[in-house]
Amino acid sequence: MPRKLIKRYLPDHEKLRSHRHLRVFGTLLHDPNLWYLNRRSAAGAFAVGLFVAFVPLPLQMLIAGALAILLRVNLPVSVALVWVTNPVTMPPIFYSAYRLGVWVLGGVEHKASFAISTEWLSTELQIIWKPFLLGCFLMGSISALVGYFVIRVIWRLNLVRHYQRRKQTRTLRRNAKAGNEVRE
Repeated sequence: MPRKLIKRYLPDHEKLRSHRHLRVFGTLLHDPNLWYLNRRSAAGAFAVGLFVAFVPLPLQMLIAGALAILLRVNLPVSVALVWVTNPVTMPPIFYSAYRLGVWVLGGVEHKASFAISTEWLSTELQIIWKPFLLGCFLMGSISALVGYFVIRVIWRLNLVRHYQRRKQTRTLRRNAKAGNEVRE
């Protein structure tokens, strides 16, 4: 089942509760729903984590943690999923978000020469902020919805497969037992 796979990679919740950066949340971290892994909490955590991954702000993990606590979904999964956008994947993802925003708004893509400076960044953001933020919102919303429903479907399919295997095992045992009784 997906629960075993996901639990294998999750850190211990006691260790996370005592983490110095998570002390901000205080006793809110004692809610067992934040640590329990079921279909609802995993799907919700995927939605939260994937949505926040597309938020172009620092401290995404803190935002994901706050939303997970507010929505009472699995905290470690939602916080881990913000790493979909990491220093390697961030440039192509955010450029795609900008292009999506330009396409939705029907504007023209702004061509800029790249320079590493805060002045360049503030100048360019003043020009591209509307399509960029719209694209980030759309990509975050779409990925959250897709992630939510994909996890629900995968969880359901695994559950059905598990019950079918149990039923098949019971049938085999019953048939084997009936075969032994007939021989005697």
